[in-house]
Amino acid sequence: MMKWQYVLYGFLWLAGCTTPKEDKSPPNILIMLADDLGYADLHSYGGVAHTPHLDKLAAEGLKFNYCYAPAPNCSPSRVGLLTGRIPARAGMYSYRPGGGHHPMHLQDDEVTIAEILKKQGYATAHFGKWHVSELSTGEDTQQPQPLEQGFDYSLGTENNAIPSHLNPTNFVRNGEALDTVAGYSCQIVVDEAMHWLENYHQSRQPFFIYIAFHEVHTKIASPPEMGAKYAEYDQADAEYFANVENMDHAAGRLLEKLQAMGMYENTLVFFASDNGPYRDGSQGSLRGKKSWVYDGGIRVPGIISWPAHIQESRIIDTPISLVDILPTLCEVSGASLPDKKIDGTSLLPLVHDQPWERKEPLLWFFYRTHPEVALLQDHYMLMGKAQDTIPRTHAFTSDDMDFVKNIQLIDFELYNLENDGAQTHDIGTSHPEKLRLLKTQMIQKLEDIKEEAPVWENLPKTAESSTQEKTAWSP
Repeated sequence: MMKWQYVLYGFLWLAGCTTPKEDKSPPNILIMLADDLGYADLHSYGGVAHTPHLDKLAAEGLKFNYCYAPAPNCSPSRVGLLTGRIPARAGMYSYRPGGGHHPMHLQDDEVTIAEILKKQGYATAHFGKWHVSELSTGEDTQQPQPLEQGFDYSLGTENNAIPSHLNPTNFVRNGEALDTVAGYSCQIVVDEAMHWLENYHQSRQPFFIYIAFHEVHTKIASPPEMGAKYAEYDQADAEYFANVENMDHAAGRLLEKLQAMGMYENTLVFFASDNGPYRDGSQGSLRGKKSWVYDGGIRVPGIISWPAHIQESRIIDTPISLVDILPTLCEVSGASLPDKKIDGTSLLPLVHDQPWERKEPLLWFFYRTHPEVALLQDHYMLMGKAQDTIPRTHAFTSDDMDFVKNIQLIDFELYNLENDGAQTHDIGTSHPEKLRLLKTQMIQKLEDIKEEAPVWENLPKTAESSTQEKTAWSP
């Protein structure tokens, strides 16, 4: 090396020039959200399906053993992710029924991750399942669309892929309904994301991509060649495992594209599922499944990757939630928190392996099943039960609205998840002080949520909707 080169190198070092592994520029952000994927479905979480790409993401980044969805079913969980708020605060009490003009939706005065990052100079795009409002295709609707809630670009469906993941007929691109789109849904949304990166995104502008896979929600469809890998299982299980693998393959294609474009190192990736599984076995040893606030309904796989800032992989037992993503991205991008009650806590210190403490316990409020409320402090989970005999309907009804605003808890269960992950041993009697403390926190927090929770007008009547008895989960 010539003398002038040594001088230049020293000047750059003194000026704070960094290596790629220490990139200080605003990171790209990629959120990938699976639909109904169970805690134990990925191979790295003990699953049967081949998931090499997401397993590699976990092996090189942070793998969370206690990652929680904001709710045990679709729409409220997505609202919790996008707003950093307990979904009931925003008025999303259950999933939005399809095929009609149900009034419940993500309101325009809620602040989404996309809106925050767009103001910070990010290009923003959504691909996949929306399910927080009625997607408009030129019809009269008063519900905000993705393009009105911070996204520059959107290709998605209002709810699930129809008629299945194969050749869906209900995609909408930026307000325009499409004809049948050939292929499998997970590959379609990744193809569109890569097309957007190549043709719409400016190379020097940081991006936020929100990929909301339809997989593994029913009705599933999987490539036969992938299903053949699981021939020792019955047909339904084989197709399910192939569905998980196909989603992993799509995720891998997008990650490889980012590497090829030189964007991967400084891309903060978060992968999780919107709630627990509908399929028995996919929750592993956890109690409950989709629609219950026991762990099987809300604990999901959670992975964070950011090669420029995470040099050593770690497995983390600290509980986190999808409501933590918005405050994390606010801190990462330098944005202020919205002027709303935010229930999440920034994970950035945890990402950097620094001391971290949650500001408030996590809480779940889901009226459809029994228990209705769960609260998590450290690894202690309290379950709260109400006296409720109203049949549950497919659509959220006026009777449900009354129950949400007036719910009172009358019974409680307490579990230590560190030594009782299956939640089979109620320790409330042997830990009266812990029970008393968490009961007080749960009731106070629930009352706070009830006070803020908006009231929807023009809801269907219970008698007008198909009903079923409210269900309690037994292991």
